[in-house]
Amino acid sequence: MSEEQTGQSEGSSQAGGVTVSDIQELIRRKEEIEAQIKANYEVLESQKGVGMSEPLVDCEGYPRSDVDLYQVRTARHNIVCLQNDHKAVMKQVEEALHQLHARDKEKQARDMAEAHKEAMSRNLDQSEGLSPPQAFAKVNSISPGSPASIAGLQVDDEIVEFGSVNTQNFQSLHNIGNVVQHSEGKPLNVTVIRRGEKHQLRLVPTRWAGKGLLGCNIIPLQR
Repeated sequence: MSEEQTGQSEGSSQAGGVTVSDIQELIRRKEEIEAQIKANYEVLESQKGVGMSEPLVDCEGYPRSDVDLYQVRTARHNIVCLQNDHKAVMKQVEEALHQLHARDKEKQARDMAEAHKEAMSRNLDQSEGLSPPQAFAKVNSISPGSPASIAGLQVDDEIVEFGSVNTQNFQSLHNIGNVVQHSEGKPLNVTVIRRGEKHQLRLVPTRWAGKGLLGCNIIPLQR
C-alpha cells in the first residue's frame, strides 16, 4: 500500500460515517499486506535463511556469493514498507471499529428512548381507555318490538353518544329529539355504558305500531 492510498483511506474515514463494508475493505487490505509480507519472508528463507538481520558480507568483508543480494535487499525493503503499511491499516481498523461501536451505542440509546416513549404513550392511551366516557342520558323504559328494542337498547343503559350528540355538546333532550326527527329511516350510531362496559349499537328511527320513532323513554343525567 502506498502513502497516497493510506492518506486517501484516512481522509475517507474522517469525511463520512464508517460502515461495515468500510471495515471489511480495511480487513481485506490488511490480509493482502500480511500475504505480501509472508511472501517476502519466504524469499529470505529461500536465500539460505538470511532473515532480516543476517550479514550480507563474508568474514573478509566481501559480498556473499551464496545468496542473491538483490533479491534479499529487495525483500527486506519490501518487508519494512509493508510492516509500516500494516500498522497504518490496523490503526484505521481500530478507529473504524470504535466509530462504528459508538454509533451503534447512540442508535441503541435512541431506539430505547423511542421505545420508552411509545410504551408511555401506549400506557397513557390504555389508562384513558379504562376510564369510561361520561354519560349524559339514561334509558328509562323500552317498549317491546320498538326500534329501540330491536337495536338492542336496554333499560338503564347510559348514553354517551347518540348520533352527533355527545357529552360535550349535549344541552337537553331536545338535542336527541332533533337528531331523531332528521334521521328517520337512517341508522344512528349509539354508544352506551352497560354495567361498566361500552357497547356500540345501530338504531334506526322508524315509524312503528307504538308512539314516536324510537319506542323508548330517555331521561337526562345530572352532570
